[in-house]
Amino acid sequence: MLMDKSRLAQLKEEMREAAQSLGIDKIGIASADPFTELKNRLIRHRELGRESGFEEPDLDKRTNPALLFDQPQSIIAIAVAYPAKLPNPPKSEPGARRGILSRSAWGEDYHKVLRDRLARLEAWLKERVPEARVESMVDTGALSDRAVAERAGIGWSAKNCSILSEDLGSWIYLGEMITNIPFEPDTPVTEGCGECTKCIDACPTDALVGPGQLDSQRCISFVTQTKGFVSDELMRKIGNRLYGCDTCQTVCPVNRGKNWTHQPELQPDPEVVKPLLVPLLTIGNREFKERYGHTSSAWRGKKPIQRNAVIGLGNFKDKSAVPDLIGVLKEDSRPVLRGTAAWALGRIGGEEAMEGLRKALPDESDEEARVYLERAIASLEAGLNGAEEGAPIPRES
Repeated sequence: MLMDKSRLAQLKEEMREAAQSLGIDKIGIASADPFTELKNRLIRHRELGRESGFEEPDLDKRTNPALLFDQPQSIIAIAVAYPAKLPNPPKSEPGARRGILSRSAWGEDYHKVLRDRLARLEAWLKERVPEARVESMVDTGALSDRAVAERAGIGWSAKNCSILSEDLGSWIYLGEMITNIPFEPDTPVTEGCGECTKCIDACPTDALVGPGQLDSQRCISFVTQTKGFVSDELMRKIGNRLYGCDTCQTVCPVNRGKNWTHQPELQPDPEVVKPLLVPLLTIGNREFKERYGHTSSAWRGKKPIQRNAVIGLGNFKDKSAVPDLIGVLKEDSRPVLRGTAAWALGRIGGEEAMEGLRKALPDESDEEARVYLERAIASLEAGLNGAEEGAPIPRES
């Protein structure tokens, strides 16, 4: 593409000035060179077994834009800010316990919102450069959004593995657009976290194994999105989280006081993002789709969120939930839900919980679920469920 440097610089400046009108909070330019250092880190990450399994498996595609786009000249990175505070949050009270979705799942699914913003940007570019070619990506694309954003100067790579922008914090969604327009790259941000380790210290499961190093298999955000059984240790740490985890971001000093309410599609409905737990146990497919289908939390279906609701009730140790959990134990067709309900009843304890567990045991045909029942019964017989009474419940609000 033949464009002189002055025209490219002017176009880049015009694009930045147009960002707000396009619904974009920040734009940066990265070179389209291979991400060699990132590839080396990803190889080591895989060797240590710390991947989530949700990533693009081909490490070359994740780190070489030329494998995704013919003769890429630059990458446009964008950031869209989202809210961090819930207006008038409903209270979680005895008999009416609530769970919480992470802030990244508040409002409309960010994949849809960012695709819209990138489509607006693409239209803006092609109006000015008809011969422009672009390839847009959001989260599920092959490239690492964070690596592109870091190279483009959107922010620095924080110790909690988020991109941290000095003005926006880490409450930002990231997307990128590979293009044949040879924009001049921006300079990466040189600020950093300094000596601060608050995010690492606060991680509930010690999943942040070092600055910028995450063991996805222990990260609550990942665990809440899985569909299988969860270990006793991690269930206790999940608290009342239904989807995702914000702990490493809420403790970050850079995020203090930052709350973005200017993107209308991203504003939360308090009753949706902080819902009552008991009704989730029996929510039907249609109602789940109506309430959560527009959010990013629905991408794995209702099963993980229902399982996490069961975990939350167990961690609250609210005896009023025992009949509902016994209902799951007796009537739910899914072994993971039955086994998790048994765990929750074992956490809550009491005669009613014990009776429900003992009645369900002879009829349980699934081996893994049966193990959870037997453990819960053994725990109650040993009087262990109350061993942690008075201990703080690890939860987010």
